[in-house]
Amino acid sequence: MKVACLFSGGKDSCYAAFWSIYSGFDVILICVKSEEDSYMFHHPNLDKTKLQAKEMELEIEYIDANNKNELLKLEEKLKELKVEGIVTGAFSSEYQKQRIDIIGERLGIPAFSPLWHKEDEIIEEIKKYFKTYIVSVSAEGLFEKHLGMNFKDIGEIKGVNKMFEGGEAETFVSYAPFFKNEISIKCFRKKWDGIRGVAEIEV
Repeated sequence: MKVACLFSGGKDSCYAAFWSIYSGFDVILICVKSEEDSYMFHHPNLDKTKLQAKEMELEIEYIDANNKNELLKLEEKLKELKVEGIVTGAFSSEYQKQRIDIIGERLGIPAFSPLWHKEDEIIEEIKKYFKTYIVSVSAEGLFEKHLGMNFKDIGEIKGVNKMFEGGEAETFVSYAPFFKNEISIKCFRKKWDGIRGVAEIEV
């Protein structure tokens, strides 16, 4: 089965890509470049997703979009690619899952969310096997010091979902067991406005 895995470079979509490969699917990564305040897609370091795709030996397609047309453009791309399924890394966001499910229904193909409500069992696998860095923070309890920190070292923060499913923070995976090589990160260029911030990766 040829499937499109929605991909942002973060831990959730990397795990979804791993699940897709392990399931024996023919996988193509789809990266949607939307606006910074998109409720659907994350934005930090999307230019580095091509490095991850290379290490996974997977093809990656990019979609330039905005908040108004992002779902329409995604649906058009899926139709163009003639995929037979969609895979997402959603954990608990009904907003995101429902919209992808609707696209799947319109195209007549299944939508898979292998991480759905499996937070407790998957978080330990990600911490153990994935090298994951925090590249964006935007919630009370998260500060500039957390930018560039390894996800496994952050611990539990009151009021913040431990998998950042509410968009409190975003991540980048530099290595996973199904990567050929680790992506070497030279430094994180931090931008902090006193409330929220982003760490741009330099390789």
